[in-house]
Amino acid sequence: MPQEMVTIRVGHSPDPDDAFMFYALAAEKIPTGRYRFVHELVDIETLNQRAIRGELELTALSFHAYARVRERYILCRCGASMGDGYGPLLVARHSLSRDELRRGPIAVPGRWTSAFLALRLYLGEDFPFIVVPFDEIPRKVAEGHYGDQPVLAGLLIHEGQLTFAREGLVKLVDLGEWWTSATGLPLPLGGNAIRRDLAPEIRRDVHRLLRESIDYALAHRDEALAYAMQYARDLDHSLADRFVGMYVNRWTQELGSQGEEAVRLFLRRGFEVGALPELIDPEFVKDE
Repeated sequence: MPQEMVTIRVGHSPDPDDAFMFYALAAEKIPTGRYRFVHELVDIETLNQRAIRGELELTALSFHAYARVRERYILCRCGASMGDGYGPLLVARHSLSRDELRRGPIAVPGRWTSAFLALRLYLGEDFPFIVVPFDEIPRKVAEGHYGDQPVLAGLLIHEGQLTFAREGLVKLVDLGEWWTSATGLPLPLGGNAIRRDLAPEIRRDVHRLLRESIDYALAHRDEALAYAMQYARDLDHSLADRFVGMYVNRWTQELGSQGEEAVRLFLRRGFEVGALPELIDPEFVKDE
C-alpha cells in the first residue's frame, strides 16, 4: 500500500540566502517521497515568535531564539548561516564610542535575533533599544528617529550589511569580525530546527532532504541564484551573489564539530552575561 503523505510546513525568511538554500524543495528539483513541503516566508523575528508557539514542523530561527524553544525543537546540523569573520553591522550617522552606544537607543531587528545577542555581548551590558523592521533600520538611523523615538545607531542584518552606505551611514563595528577575532570561531546567526514531536524517522528524513536541497543549490549555483533574485530587494545580481556566498557555504552544508562548538559558546556567553536565564546545551538532529 502507498505510504500516507506527510505535510511539512517550513518557514524561512524571504531573503536570497534562504531562497537559495530552499530552492530545490520549493521548485521540486529533488524527489521528496511521501513528504509535501509547504513554504511560509516571513521575517526572522516572526519565525522566532512562531517557533515559541511550535507552529511549524521545520523552521529557520535565530540561534538566540533557540534558547527559548529547545523543548519544542531540535537544531539541524545543516542549513545554518554563520558569520565567518563577518556578520551583523552596527552603523550610525557618525563615529560613536562604545560608552555612547550603551546609552542608546539602538534600532534592532528583533529582541530574539542572534544579532541582538551578539550586540549584547559586544556592549557587555543591557542597552536601550527600539525594535524596528529590519529593512527600515538604515533609513531610520539616517533620519535619527523612529516615530517619536530618537535613534542613535542601528543593527543591520540581511542585505543592509551591503547597502548601508547608500544612506550616508558609517560602520562602527562588524560583530562577526569582532566575535571571530575574540573566539577564533564563526558567529552563529540563523539555523534550522525540526519539531521534537515528529517521529524520529520523519526528523531524519526531513533533515536529509534539507541537506539535499542545499547541496543541489550549491551544485546548480546559477540556477538557484536566478530563483533567489526574486527576493533580493535592493541587491543587483553581483551583490546578491556575494550575499548568498556569505551565508550559504560549508557551514551551511554541515556545521561539524567546530560549528557546533560555536553555537555552544555563543549560548554560554549569553548566559554568562545574564542575557539568557539558564545555560543552554544545544541538541542537534542525528542521522541514525
